[in-house]
Amino acid sequence: MLQAERRRRGDLVAAAAVVAVVVLGIVLVVLTSPAAHTESVTAVPPLTAVPAAPPDVPATLTEAWRAPSAASDTPLAFGPAVVTADGSTVTGHDPLTGESRWHYRRDLPLCTLGSNAGMALAVYRNGEFCSEVTALMPDTGARGPQRNSDVVPGTRLISDGYLVTATGPYHLETWRSDLVKTLDYGMVRAPSEPKTQPRPNCLHTSTAITSWRLAVLERCPREAGDRLTLLRPGNNESEKPDQEFSVVLPASGTRVVAVSPDRAAVLLPNPTRLSVRGADGSEVASYPLDVPAEDLAGDPPGALTPTRAVPGAILWWTGSRTVALDPIDLHPVWTLPGTLGPGGAMSERPLIPTPAGLAVVNPADGAVQRTIPVDRGDYRGPVTLTALGPILLEQRGPTLVALR
Repeated sequence: MLQAERRRRGDLVAAAAVVAVVVLGIVLVVLTSPAAHTESVTAVPPLTAVPAAPPDVPATLTEAWRAPSAASDTPLAFGPAVVTADGSTVTGHDPLTGESRWHYRRDLPLCTLGSNAGMALAVYRNGEFCSEVTALMPDTGARGPQRNSDVVPGTRLISDGYLVTATGPYHLETWRSDLVKTLDYGMVRAPSEPKTQPRPNCLHTSTAITSWRLAVLERCPREAGDRLTLLRPGNNESEKPDQEFSVVLPASGTRVVAVSPDRAAVLLPNPTRLSVRGADGSEVASYPLDVPAEDLAGDPPGALTPTRAVPGAILWWTGSRTVALDPIDLHPVWTLPGTLGPGGAMSERPLIPTPAGLAVVNPADGAVQRTIPVDRGDYRGPVTLTALGPILLEQRGPTLVALR
């Protein structure tokens, strides 16, 4: 008969040590995981739809509420919520009262806030990169898809409603609505296939997007002018960018303004003009522009030229005036000088921010029909607009202000 194995003291000590190591590992994983440094408070009950917009723009507007939102450059309002981003916190507000109904907070600083496919997209910086992206539902703040990215601080998010692109000086990424990456372009950190990027050393100076078309203005070494590249980010992940065309422009210091289904509009200096490019990159039209030289200085922040699509037009802010472009062939329709931003629309009417308030303009010719006074106190900087039902939102630097 075999004798029962006796437990030795050393065996018990070794077993206890193994258990302790396993427990310590679990504790460390829990303590260092993103969930341990995340606070997510959802809205109960969910936010509900806001009242419809009035039949016409109101005669007067007064401040209803304000909130800090330094991580965004334009008001974010969709579904039933107004969403702000400041410090490390994304907040969903009741549009009518400004009450905080949900919030999402990390122990990391926010890089930027954007939206796509009806969700807010919060991009957090972790080390060198703006690498942690989380989608948030506007009615509750509940988390949706998440991903890691390789974009750098200063990135901005631009969306066509299904695809969203994170800009960057040497690298940009495009993601689907589920945050699956479908395009890498530029200097890729660790490419799985070599030589898939046509120009990894070019500086991206401005970017514009429309459905399934992404225009990038590049400044490449040893090229006499800037380069306009038109990409087609697809629905599926691909190592090699799908390039519609790439042409060297006859000048440097240019910027891409807007892109339509078969056109791209580029601002060219000396003389100042809007060059409209066709499907192969060749110029199909050129329009002289009366734009001050200081409006052309430098590249736009975040590689984005300030524009806003409204019914029947693309509104473009040069830095001192708002130019309305035809949304199909991109020709300039009218220009309003002395403005503070591209403008927006409320009750199907274009509104343009001016030092005096908000100019209600005729969409056909840009004639100012009336101006709604707005008291902005000591603020004199750029203003971007978004409307949600009866609420008009102004982004003034790091602050979002709701008017009603």
